[in-house]
Amino acid sequence: MRIKACRKAHFNAAHRLYKKDWSDEKNREIFGKCSNPRYHGHNYELIVAVIGEVDPETGYLMDLKILKDHIKSEVEEYMDHKNLNEEVEEFKDTNPTVENIAIVIWNRLRKKISAIYDLEITLYETPRNFVIYTGE
Repeated sequence: MRIKACRKAHFNAAHRLYKKDWSDEKNREIFGKCSNPRYHGHNYELIVAVIGEVDPETGYLMDLKILKDHIKSEVEEYMDHKNLNEEVEEFKDTNPTVENIAIVIWNRLRKKISAIYDLEITLYETPRNFVIYTGE
C-alpha cells in the first residue's frame, strides 16, 4: 500500500520575471508587474511530499526529520531572503517563475531522497497561485 507523507516549509525571496533578450516593453507586456526592474518578493509556501511504501518494521514511510533537514539545507538556506535572479545559480540564465522554482527544488531534493520514493513538490507563490511538480 502506497502512502504520501508531507512536510510544509516556507521561504521568502525576490525575483524579476524577464527575458534578457527582450525589450523592457515586451517584458512588461508578457510579465506585467512581475517584470519590475527593481524586483518584487513573495512569501513562498512549500509542501514536499514523499510517496512510497510504509516500512513494516518502523511504521514510517520516511523519517520526516530527515526530510525536514533536506528541505532546510536544499531550499530554505539556499533560497530564503535571496534575490533569485542574482543569488541562486540555477536562475542566472533561467527565468525564476514559480514553475521553474518548483523544478529546481525538486531537482535539489531528488539528489538527497532515495529513489525508492516518488517526490512531489507543491509550491505556492501566492495563496491562490501554485504549481505541483512530480518530475515528469
